[in-house]
Amino acid sequence: MDVLKENKKVVLLGNEAIARGALEAGLKFASAYPGTPSSEIGMTLAKVANKIGIYFEFSTNEKVAFETAAGASLSGLPSLVCMKHFGFNVASDSVYPIVYVGVDAPLVIVVADDPECFGSAQSEQDSRGYARIANLPMLEPSNPQEAFELTKIAFEISGKYGIPVLVRTTTKVNHSIGTVKVGKIVRGKKKAFFKKNIERFYNIRPNLNIMHKKVLEKLEKIKKGYSRLNKIIGDGKYGIICSGAVCDFVLETINSLEENVGVLKLNLTYPLDREIIAKFIKNKLHVLVLEELEPWVENFVGSVAKEVNPKLKIYGKDILPRVGQYTFDIVYDSILKFVGKNVKKEKVKINLKIPKRKPTFCQGCPHRSTFYAVKNSVPEDTIFAGDIGCYMLGIYKPYEMQDFIICMGASEGIAHGINKSSSQRPVVFIGDSTFFHAGMPALLNMKYNKSNPLVIVLDNRITAMTGHQPCPSTGKTATGKESEEIYPEEIAKSFKIKNVEVVNAFNQREIREKVRRLYEKKELGVIVSRGECRLLAMKKLKREGKQPTKFQIDQNLCQKCGTCTNKFSCPAIERKFENGKYVYSINQDLCWGCSVCSQICPYKAIKPSKLIKK
Repeated sequence: MDVLKENKKVVLLGNEAIARGALEAGLKFASAYPGTPSSEIGMTLAKVANKIGIYFEFSTNEKVAFETAAGASLSGLPSLVCMKHFGFNVASDSVYPIVYVGVDAPLVIVVADDPECFGSAQSEQDSRGYARIANLPMLEPSNPQEAFELTKIAFEISGKYGIPVLVRTTTKVNHSIGTVKVGKIVRGKKKAFFKKNIERFYNIRPNLNIMHKKVLEKLEKIKKGYSRLNKIIGDGKYGIICSGAVCDFVLETINSLEENVGVLKLNLTYPLDREIIAKFIKNKLHVLVLEELEPWVENFVGSVAKEVNPKLKIYGKDILPRVGQYTFDIVYDSILKFVGKNVKKEKVKINLKIPKRKPTFCQGCPHRSTFYAVKNSVPEDTIFAGDIGCYMLGIYKPYEMQDFIICMGASEGIAHGINKSSSQRPVVFIGDSTFFHAGMPALLNMKYNKSNPLVIVLDNRITAMTGHQPCPSTGKTATGKESEEIYPEEIAKSFKIKNVEVVNAFNQREIREKVRRLYEKKELGVIVSRGECRLLAMKKLKREGKQPTKFQIDQNLCQKCGTCTNKFSCPAIERKFENGKYVYSINQDLCWGCSVCSQICPYKAIKPSKLIKK
């Protein structure tokens, strides 16, 4: 495994480089909640934890993950917690006070933003604002080598000043691949001990104000001590200030220009160093600030320019988008325009006929079966509350069963509000991992404050959307240790909810019967639709040398009604126009044998392949 090699150049994913940097910094304790684009950090640490003697866990949510790592840090263990941008929203409630009380051993928080939302749904969040709100020192790498190096420096800063440090990445850094020169992993156990100190943790006024002042003093020292991380490259009347993933694009572009362009590459992006920015812009005529999403740096540069170079023309969001991810083309074009060059590109015409493909569930997905059964069991105008997970794909046709998707656990909270303020009774969809993450408090609130939505927990026994990380329903921890499986229905019953049922996600009749019965009761109900993620099931079958039972369409019975393609929409089922008519068939390479298509066919034309006579 490349991430464990020592004193060599190795090829690593940005996320793997962060994990490796933490290991070289003496990491002893790590926690996470999986979320793209940060998932591989936790997955990498989970794979190596037992080999090198560190503790790693996937926690039930990001707030718990941060608190767990903070507890280890306060007990003297160098710690890391990683999450995606929305996860930091969850964790933030606990982050702010820990900044004030400080830490005893390094505590590094990795937050991965997702401009363009390639692996996200809710919003293009720029987490840099949190550094300013929480008074968190923040480092931003631009490639895997820097991800490795700045993670080590983050541990150094945190340990030296007793303050959590934020390493902020974006998708392009997390998922880029590069050569990283690694050193030696710091091994060996370290004893943990939490020292009681009432005065230190006395975080109410007037002591709170004293703590705040000390945090600001720490930031000032960090700014002076680590401004060296910011680099001025080249000189000229034109200047570019950049941070994060776009920096490599900037350097590649200016190397191809005849014009002299100076670059200020910011790696310590909070606290920003006023002195180095003043030095850089003092003799410039024009400055371009390149940063994805919000103009944090641009606004700061503008405030400095008022004092040191009032005539400076600053370009930024006036010529660059405030949405999405900056590609090389966007950076290249903006720099050429900035220095007054015409943008000329050779257009290569590629004549590819790529068929349109709508997002859909995997073949054999238990969620497809549950959605199909529910849609045929409740009134047509039913409100469907969506949540975060693979089942987000239920927003697309032919299902259209996610009327809103806000954030993890919000399906239940919003459905409760709709139910209490109107005569409508929503049906809520929430996954097992999301239920454990943020769904339990909202379900308890429904019971306590007496609303009556029907909650359907889509239990596929894994955190599937982000790469099959374990969760409390899996029965295994992140490092593969056995743990007791937790069942959502038992939690619902402990909340004194009377109407709780469990169904087989691949049994259409059972789902429909129980959905109709609980929906007609007009009381708060919970149905756990349990069916293992089909990808996971197929992996298990492959390891055992087995094949699933394949299904096929009996052409003698098929009436070409289109139920299997137009309403059920399994990607393994194909419709082709041959000899003047449509022919329906099941691709045997794609069929994963869930059997649901055979249950929903009105003419019983879909059967196990071996039963159809050729």
